[in-house]
Amino acid sequence: MSGETTRPKPAPKPLGRRQARRQALFLLYQWDLTGQPLASLFEGEPDAFARSLATSVSAVAPELDTRVSAVSEGWPADRLGTLERNILRIGVFELEENAVPMDVAINEAVVLAKRYASEDAARLVNGILGRIAKDGR
Repeated sequence: MSGETTRPKPAPKPLGRRQARRQALFLLYQWDLTGQPLASLFEGEPDAFARSLATSVSAVAPELDTRVSAVSEGWPADRLGTLERNILRIGVFELEENAVPMDVAINEAVVLAKRYASEDAARLVNGILGRIAKDGR
């Protein structure tokens, strides 16, 4: 090296909220499937919002599942697919924490379901979160 200095890598640019929710969903999906501690699933440095959301949701997952099961009419959370269950966990968490406006929480969850699950899953997510929002507000 001819007198060159290495510069530290710049901090990663924060993701937009939609992309960060996607990253949180993937972390929660892995956590739910493997049972491994959430922190052990991080590859590299996850977005701060994604890490915070995934950590917060995983900490209260049983309570979130109870809320989903209470309104899902014959589809308790443990019978849902792993993706759908974790999309709903994120949506319920954001609704109950008033982290974002109600419509945003529902829409973002529906977008995740359409993109990574199916149209049927998106309708299911919309219906369940709509009932929870109606009951909780």
